[in-house]
Amino acid sequence: MHRLSRRSVSAVLLNGGARYRSSVASVSSLINLNESKAGHSDTKLRWYSILTNGRCKATSSIKSLDLRNGFFLVNRYESTAAASDASDPPAEKYEYQAEVSRLMDLIVNSLYSNKEVFLRELISNASDALDKLRFLGVTEPELLKDAVDLDIRIQTDKDNGIVTIIDSGIGMTHQELIDCLGTIAQSGTAKFLKALKESKDAGADSNLIGQFGVGFYSAFLVSDRVIVSTKSPKSDKQYVWEGEANSSAYTIREETDPDKLIPRGTRLTLYLKRDEKGFAHPERIEKLVKNYSQFVSFPIYTWQEKGYTKEVEVDEDPTDAKNEEQDEKTEKKKKTKKVVEKYWDWELTNETQPLWLRNPKDVTTEEYNEFYKKTFNEYLEPLASSHFTTEGEVEFRSILYVPSIAPMGKDDIANPKTKNIRLYVKRVFISDDFDGELFPRYLSFIKGVVDSNDLPLNVSREILQESRIVRIMRKRLVRKAFDMILGISMSENREDYEKFWENFGKHLKLGCIEDRENHKRLAPLLRFLSSQSEHEMISLDEYVENMKPDQKDIYYIATDSVTSAKNTPFLERLLEKDLEVLFLVDPIDEVAIQNLKSYKEKNFVDISKEDLDLG
Repeated sequence: MHRLSRRSVSAVLLNGGARYRSSVASVSSLINLNESKAGHSDTKLRWYSILTNGRCKATSSIKSLDLRNGFFLVNRYESTAAASDASDPPAEKYEYQAEVSRLMDLIVNSLYSNKEVFLRELISNASDALDKLRFLGVTEPELLKDAVDLDIRIQTDKDNGIVTIIDSGIGMTHQELIDCLGTIAQSGTAKFLKALKESKDAGADSNLIGQFGVGFYSAFLVSDRVIVSTKSPKSDKQYVWEGEANSSAYTIREETDPDKLIPRGTRLTLYLKRDEKGFAHPERIEKLVKNYSQFVSFPIYTWQEKGYTKEVEVDEDPTDAKNEEQDEKTEKKKKTKKVVEKYWDWELTNETQPLWLRNPKDVTTEEYNEFYKKTFNEYLEPLASSHFTTEGEVEFRSILYVPSIAPMGKDDIANPKTKNIRLYVKRVFISDDFDGELFPRYLSFIKGVVDSNDLPLNVSREILQESRIVRIMRKRLVRKAFDMILGISMSENREDYEKFWENFGKHLKLGCIEDRENHKRLAPLLRFLSSQSEHEMISLDEYVENMKPDQKDIYYIATDSVTSAKNTPFLERLLEKDLEVLFLVDPIDEVAIQNLKSYKEKNFVDISKEDLDLG
């Protein structure tokens, strides 16, 4: 996913590895093997990750930070630790500045329940490194001289609580490690710390890591110790960054172990906290990748246990063997049984081409329906869908759906806390927890995905509420939702809209009360019973079409049932004149009509009023 700054190409080149602010390293070994399979040689370079239990002690202390797009100022100290091998270069020790120390202390003390965002942040950084390499490789092809696939690989060791993330991206030089790791965006640091303090004071539990994109530090949500081993194609040497939680410094050393050298890229190793070792289970990692990073533009492989069935010989029963000896003429047949042979291998976990990035002309109805069912765990096909791209002032892509049925047991439309809209930023899943930011609550039943390139990856609820970009997005999303609903209402199959109205009619009536700006879009979608159509609902257009030539108003009566409406004495005068009256039998109907006030220059008139003038 391309999260590089859009200011200029030169800015991208100058910043070097700054995007790896949230990378964390690994103590796993990476070796290159040429696989040979069943009689033929596969010479394609493959990555294999082998976890080791070696532990290199690092003392740290964190004291300050100069922030994300600027450079990180540190004090350098030579490590006093004795080297285990006299030939190894000594580790260099660097102290953080005070602001980073405060931030680390808050994160290490675990203020968050949604700690799983650490993986999203680290995968996004790995994708950045791959994007940057691909971008720079256009003008500097020598950077791609090592024939390594551009991908991300994640391996876990559940027994020792280790997660290793490997990418074959741009990597970092020694100076880039010093300048870039351990920094946060200057614009975001003060806000992050302030929001964190307010969250703590209010007793809230917010996903502030995800909101402010403090990617590197998100590793310490789940880790006691983090190592970054990185090799830039611009450098002949590979370097190792190491830091620990509850420490105020980190170390950088040269990698000299031949078994741990990599041709290019970065290896991140997280040594998980005791209570967070559940993240080292392969199934958990696979689930998180599919949730947050399913559509990252590079392949993501996870290390998974697999199995295949084979037949093996079974030891003969002594009694059977004796019987066979008695009849030597009988042909001896070996007994076998089927067993499942277990092995570990890399498995592609993500889809690199999201449906919404494809040309709508190339996507079938079956593909849209399948995507809907899979994404939202639905078993029924949607009533309608809309796949569109918005360009110009704001650019985003979206696929929206109108469900065929309302969720069971959710009749209360006043509290629309749903997970119906999945927001992506540059194909990285950000959130599905919205409360009116992208759709008004009366359209909260609309489901879909929205992918924006204009929003920051660290988008917060505050940004959603205040951003001009989001306001424009919301306006266009609402318009597309109305287009879908209008399409259903104009369908030749009248039952489709009857089904929609039965499930979501109250939502549209709520819209008449809350959204004056869209009255013209809402009114044609309303349906009511009437004195001339007691069993089949009619639209306001149909009412107006049936009006008498000299009729100036639209008449209605609000009651609790059709029977009550038919028996009301106010109805007699209008029936005598053959005037149609709308029956408003739902408590919300009258309020909705009163808010509309008129339709096509015809005023709504309550026939129960004393001063009723029939003209």
